[in-house]
Amino acid sequence: MPMPRFLRRAIDIIAPPPNKSSDGRDQWPSRAAFLLAAMGGCAGQGNLLRYPSVVYNNYGLQWFIPYLLAVTLIAIPTLILEIAIGQAYRGGTVIAFNNINRRLKGIGMGPVIVSFIVTQYFTVNLAWIMIYFRNSFRSPLPWEGRIDEFYHDDVLANPDPILGSLSADGKSVLAYTKYPDLKLLGETVGWSAFVWLLIWVSIVRGVGLTGRVVYFTMGLPIVTTIIFVGRSLSLPNAGAGVRLLWATWRGSQLASGTVWQTAVGQVFFSTGIGFGYFTSYASYNQKHSNAVMDAVAICMSNVVFENFAAFAVFGVVGYLRRWPQDGVRLGAFVVGFLTLPQAVLEMPGANFWAVLLFFTLIVLGFSSAFVMLDVPATVLVDSGLKVSRPIIVTVLTLVSFLMCLPYCTQFGYYLLDGVDRWMNNVVLIAVVWGEVVCSTTVYRWSDVTEQVGKPSFIVYNIGFFGGQLFGVSLAHGIGNPGAGCAAGFGFYVVCAIIAVVMARTPTSAAPPPWNRPYLERFWYLAFYSGNQLRRDLNVIVGQGRNWKIPFFMPFLLRYVSSPVLAIIFSFAFPEFHTLRYDPMMIAGFIISMLTVTVILLGFVMPRYFDIFVPPHRRLEGTEKTTANELKPEPTIHFDDDDRVSTDDTIAAEAGTAAEPVRVNVDEEKKDGLPVP
Repeated sequence: MPMPRFLRRAIDIIAPPPNKSSDGRDQWPSRAAFLLAAMGGCAGQGNLLRYPSVVYNNYGLQWFIPYLLAVTLIAIPTLILEIAIGQAYRGGTVIAFNNINRRLKGIGMGPVIVSFIVTQYFTVNLAWIMIYFRNSFRSPLPWEGRIDEFYHDDVLANPDPILGSLSADGKSVLAYTKYPDLKLLGETVGWSAFVWLLIWVSIVRGVGLTGRVVYFTMGLPIVTTIIFVGRSLSLPNAGAGVRLLWATWRGSQLASGTVWQTAVGQVFFSTGIGFGYFTSYASYNQKHSNAVMDAVAICMSNVVFENFAAFAVFGVVGYLRRWPQDGVRLGAFVVGFLTLPQAVLEMPGANFWAVLLFFTLIVLGFSSAFVMLDVPATVLVDSGLKVSRPIIVTVLTLVSFLMCLPYCTQFGYYLLDGVDRWMNNVVLIAVVWGEVVCSTTVYRWSDVTEQVGKPSFIVYNIGFFGGQLFGVSLAHGIGNPGAGCAAGFGFYVVCAIIAVVMARTPTSAAPPPWNRPYLERFWYLAFYSGNQLRRDLNVIVGQGRNWKIPFFMPFLLRYVSSPVLAIIFSFAFPEFHTLRYDPMMIAGFIISMLTVTVILLGFVMPRYFDIFVPPHRRLEGTEKTTANELKPEPTIHFDDDDRVSTDDTIAAEAGTAAEPVRVNVDEEKKDGLPVP
């Protein structure tokens, strides 16, 4: 039975269908809607909770040196890459990385899995906040005089486990941690279902409705955060807490590797790179939008917001006189569920400030949750499934709700901690490492081998990747980071020299000042792929007055971000070794390693990931290229269901001959795919 016309009109008014861009793909209603949605993904609870806790543990102006360097050298270049490829290649992460190289579809699947898994337990965290929000209307506040008990017994309701242990030498497990109670918690399940319903409503109709929702999910938290910061700074002795950060200098801290590692980790997690939603959402931009300016604006707005929000916590720190102590660290959960609620108790009008605080946390968290679920939704919609977006989103939402139920149990908090730890410390870092390295190594790699030869290409990359592996392994093995770094770099230099000596002289000259003997061989091996990706993307995203992708970005991605991420990644395995007596940590680690395996399988067996790419787009990125010449801008068309066709299919349907796509036949045969 068809839907009545008046009802369809009412639905279209409340949840409007998205606009269409010039190529027929769904489009954001405005550039501001895209920016707000992208900012909502990175500007979440982490800005109000995690960032202040990290800064508290590393207080002092010296913190901003490694922090701002990480923003400039890692976050912004990676964000430019993720937004530019989504916008240029008109698809989610799998399609975008398939265009860079057909063997990178696994890299494209990594962010999809990360977002899918993280969203499931993230909604449970929102359910806990909803419990606080509900109780904020009671007077007196129910956590008064029992703040720890309220959090542990009433909200989490997770009995303490029976802790396991390792042997004295750490080589064996004496006992595994046991969790005595396993049942579901009704209120947590109920609030989780409510959150999933809101997520479904926000993304079921695509960017047309999402583009309206983000004005609420980002606009309102900004206003409430300003109010809360103002109230926090007006508290007695708040200035002392602020001076802890802004008027304290501890230069000796810069000699410690911990503050540098922490700063990189914070920037890495708070900007949201590696979750895939920047690429997915950018694919709904106009094809020639100003991607570089958008990336810089998103990243810098995140920096401003989290540093502004930190005033709220540091004002409370001064008010409560909770000064940092050596060996005592402040965690994000402590800030959100203990420190700030304690401050609320001591404010006049405690109920009002409690409602404001937890409402802000809910909306900030919700803005991050629905953008993450949109990542797998975009991949499935783009794959060419013969079902509509509402059905895809509905199935995804139901499956995700069922998969979040283990986190709603009496061991759910510990499971969340285990999965979250290794998704962040293993998978997320591996995903971004793969993005920045592979995109600047294998893009148009056939041009490199054509100019200098395949043996030299292989030797150079053995040095590049092997140097990271050798250096990190040695540093952990002998407990000397400096020696490991020197050895890894030395291995790379030796292999680079051998590769340059054995390379052929290129027939296509390198750009100045590299167009000299031997230097041009090194330029092809070290810089060609990344530089050519930058040039080809600039044809699309750098048109007219748009900001161009800067010439130094490929260097930052491959030679700065890559080794830094490799070092951070390496810390996860010794950490797991000390926690291997906990079944929840083991479960989280297994999930993380399975995800990494999926990423690697995409490189080894790319054909098995073709199901996520529409048939007419599977050969994109395989066109024959000539060294130092730009790729032509691809022409892609979408129908009303956002399904894709190319000029070839359009011509075939019209009964006319189309110019065949030029394909590297040798590569197609090697991959075992049919040659057209």
